[in-house]
Amino acid sequence: MLGGVHFPGERALHGHSDADVIAHAVIDAMLGAAGAGDIGGLFPDTDPALEGADSIELLRTAAERLSEDGWFLINADCSIVLDAPKISPHRAVMEHNLSEAAGGPVTLKGKRTEGVTALGEGVQCYASALMVKS
Repeated sequence: MLGGVHFPGERALHGHSDADVIAHAVIDAMLGAAGAGDIGGLFPDTDPALEGADSIELLRTAAERLSEDGWFLINADCSIVLDAPKISPHRAVMEHNLSEAAGGPVTLKGKRTEGVTALGEGVQCYASALMVKS
């Protein structure tokens, strides 16, 4: 699961939730920009109710909680580093899923590891967010 898109046949990531690393990075970026901690504080991996949780729904919940405190997303930008699956054919759907849940525009760039073995064994996602408080 990446950006709310399921990739059947691809090696799955493991996590307490559905392990959507892109959604998690956006949550962390939004919380960080608002000075509101991190994803582990809001959605601890020790909470059995969150086991297998839909990360897009976690993003929606985080955005709603930030909104209740007066924070709104201006934009978030993500770079995901992985060799497979290819992101570009799914980018528009992923950006739509993430933007709709986050309450503001989220952009996504896929980068390949270019043969760096250690990077090729996993997925990395970096996100930054610009938030405004009303």
